[in-house]
Amino acid sequence: MSALLTQIKNDMKEAMKAKEVAKRDALRLLLAAVKQIEVDERKELTDEDVNKIIQKQVKQRQDSAAQFKEAGRDDLLEKEESEIAIFMVYMPKQLDDTELENTLKDIIKEVGASTMKDIGKVMGKASKSLAGKADGKRINECVKSLLG
Repeated sequence: MSALLTQIKNDMKEAMKAKEVAKRDALRLLLAAVKQIEVDERKELTDEDVNKIIQKQVKQRQDSAAQFKEAGRDDLLEKEESEIAIFMVYMPKQLDDTELENTLKDIIKEVGASTMKDIGKVMGKASKSLAGKADGKRINECVKSLLG
């Protein structure tokens, strides 16, 4: 079992003991998503696999939060944002804008990109090397501004 998965399970037990209902429920949802992938793919997940699942869960909640905000449903918005905060604890440290830009400049030099036509090469390499450290949308926007 991956170390990250063990950590999440232990944190859920602690949340249960401390009667932290929101944290317990959020971690249960996360563990259910992990279990679903383990059963579907019939394999034991690595920390990297678990990180991808967490990323997906965060993205789903961000999308939902945006819709709830638009609809004026602050109660549901608050729930989604609290789950995002709980999940982010288990994610690798996110790069800030300066770190992201510097890393992408290095990747652009490495692949020899100079125009927007080369965005595919840059995105392919960047997506792999920055997995979990930056959202794909942020990477794409930054690459466009650097190449454009």
